[in-house]
Amino acid sequence: MASRRNFLQQGLGLAALGAISGPLVGCAARTPVVAAAVAAPQAVAFAPKHPAILMPEQKFDIGPPPDIFDAQVLDPEFWLKPRMLDVTRPASREKAKLLYWKDGEMVDGAYQELCHLLRDVNGKETIPIDPKLLETLWGTQAFVARYGIDNPLEILSGYRSPASNARLIEAGVPAARQSLHIQGRAADIRIVNLNAEVLGSLVRSFRQGGVGFYYRPGARGGWIHVDTGLNRTWKG
Repeated sequence: MASRRNFLQQGLGLAALGAISGPLVGCAARTPVVAAAVAAPQAVAFAPKHPAILMPEQKFDIGPPPDIFDAQVLDPEFWLKPRMLDVTRPASREKAKLLYWKDGEMVDGAYQELCHLLRDVNGKETIPIDPKLLETLWGTQAFVARYGIDNPLEILSGYRSPASNARLIEAGVPAARQSLHIQGRAADIRIVNLNAEVLGSLVRSFRQGGVGFYYRPGARGGWIHVDTGLNRTWKG
């Protein structure tokens, strides 16, 4: 079976050739955290149960190693670090890189900016965003950055006003009538070049709320719904 380093190197090579869709890219030197994962592997939801096979004249089938994106291998010190979110909002073309948590406290100015970025861009309304949601978003981005994946976190949807949510339902867009988006407790996200299934499995491993997997064809693929409600998983 290929090592994790070989796996990531193979993923990079195939991505360069355009041989895989939604590639997993980026790698960095192993850390003690990864070593711990090897000693006591944790299963990631929906992770492939077969090794990557690279043979001439065969279709490439690449998936993540079963324990590489599992938040349960993190040590407590991970959560003591200053928290900076690098986000982009395609709908409004806004970008920001904000240090919103430091020395155990929220940085109010940065928090307000994040609330604005996660606003209802259609209704142009803003409400306080659940800090627990920001914690999950930061944890996700900080985790994959350890493996060289440093693309901004794309916020496709954050807060939705009741009126905006109702319009989505009428248009046939998957949206719950009692959506946690309405309470500022949910976001739809993606990271460019990170497969939606891998991203969703990582978010799920934080065990901080609901995770919805929305698969779509195309270069950017689907997205992941993240919320701070009950722990549950679904596909849409």
